[in-house]
Amino acid sequence: MDTAIAGAGAPDGWFGMDQRLRGLSPSATLAISERSAALKASGREVYRLGLGQSPFPVPECVREKLRSSAHEKDYLPVRGLERLRAAVAAYHARRHGIMRTGDDVLIGPGSKELMFILQMTVEGELLLPQPSWVSYEPQARLAGRRVHWIPTDREDGRRIDPVALRHCCEGLPRGPRILLLNYPNNPVGTTLGADRLKELAAVARHFGLLVLSDEIYGELNHRAGHVSIARYYPEGAIVSAGLSKWCGAGGWRLGTFSFPERLRSLLDAMTVVASETFTAVSAPVQFAATRAFDGGVEIDDYLDRSRAILQALGRAISARMRASGIAVDEPEGGFYLMPDFSAREKRLKLAGIRSGSDLCESVLQETGVAMLPGSCFGYPESDLSARIAYVDFDGAPALAAARKENGGALGAAFLDTHCGRVLKAVELLCDWFERF
Repeated sequence: MDTAIAGAGAPDGWFGMDQRLRGLSPSATLAISERSAALKASGREVYRLGLGQSPFPVPECVREKLRSSAHEKDYLPVRGLERLRAAVAAYHARRHGIMRTGDDVLIGPGSKELMFILQMTVEGELLLPQPSWVSYEPQARLAGRRVHWIPTDREDGRRIDPVALRHCCEGLPRGPRILLLNYPNNPVGTTLGADRLKELAAVARHFGLLVLSDEIYGELNHRAGHVSIARYYPEGAIVSAGLSKWCGAGGWRLGTFSFPERLRSLLDAMTVVASETFTAVSAPVQFAATRAFDGGVEIDDYLDRSRAILQALGRAISARMRASGIAVDEPEGGFYLMPDFSAREKRLKLAGIRSGSDLCESVLQETGVAMLPGSCFGYPESDLSARIAYVDFDGAPALAAARKENGGALGAAFLDTHCGRVLKAVELLCDWFERF
C-alpha cells in the first residue's frame, strides 16, 4: 500500500483542505444541542433552549401513514413522489393563494439541503437581513458566494426594511443576487405582514432579485395569518417549506421548494445536482408527507392547539424578561425570542462579560440555561443579545390538555403544568440578569 495515501508520514494538511472551510465551525445549533446533552449526561441540570426543535409529536394521522408505508423501498423520482409534489402545490394554493403545480415542486432531505444546492447552482451574491439563521451565511461561504448583511432596527422588531434593501442593492454592482427571507423569523420571533411584503416585492422586482422565501415557520404564525411574498412577487420567489417545524418531524428530513414557472430552468438545474448528491428522499417519509400536506380537520386541530400553546408561552416569558429590564419583542410566530441584555452592558463588562459568547457561557455555567449568542446569527461578538428557543417541554401532554380548553385562552395554570421547565429557565435567566 502507498504509505502516503495511507497517511503514514503524510505532512499535516496533505489533503489540501478547501479554503472555503477556513474559519467555519460545526452548526451552532447542533453544537449547543450536543453540548447540552453531554452536560445533562454528566449530571448537570440543563434547560435546553439552544436547539430549535419542535416540542410537539408528529400528528397521529401522519405517523399512521408512515407505518403503512414502511414497505415502500424503491428509489423515488429525484424531484420527489408525484403525489407528494401535487399535495405540496395544493397546500400552497389552499393556504397561501400561490398557484403552482406539482411540476413546480422539488422535494429534498430537509429544506437546509435544498438551500445549499440552490447556492451551488445559482451564480449570485447573497443578501441577508441581520440577524439571520445560523446556516445561511456559512452555506454561502461554502458555495463561494459573497454575503451582504442588511441591517435591521431593533425598534422595528428586527424586520427587514424595504428602504434598507433598496439602499443595499443600489450600493452593489449589477449582477445576480439572492435575497433570503425568513418569517416568522428565526432567531427573533417576529414576522412580516402583507404591507411590508408588498414593499419588499416591489424592490425585488425593480432590481431583478431572486427571492428565496424560507417559510418553514409559516404554519406557526401565532394568529394563523401567515402571508407569503410569492403572492406579490410570483415570478421571482421560491417558497421553502417542510415538515420539521409545524409537523414536529425534524428528524424525518423532508423539505420542499416551490418554484414559479419562469424559473423552471433553475428547478431543472437543481434536479441535476440532486441526482448526483442525495438521489431521492426516503420513500416511506415521502408517502407519509402526502398526508401532512393534504391537511384536513385533524391537521387543523393539531395546528390550532400548537399555535395556542406557543403564543401563550411566548407572551408569558417575553413579559417576564421585559419586567426584568431585558429588551425583547413579543413573538408573533415560531418558538424563538432574541433578548437584548445591553441595558446592563457596563455592569456586565465589569464582571468580565464583554461578548454574547461570554454572556451565554456565564448563563450556562451559573444557571444551566443553554442559549446561543447573537454572533451566531450575524451580529458582531460584542453584541449582547442571545437567541432562546422556548421548546424544553413535552408537547404531547400539552397538546392533549389544550384540547380540553375548548379553544379558550391558555393561562398561567396551564403553562405552569405543561411548560414549567421553560418558565423555570426564564426565571433563572432573569434572576441572573437582575444581579447586575
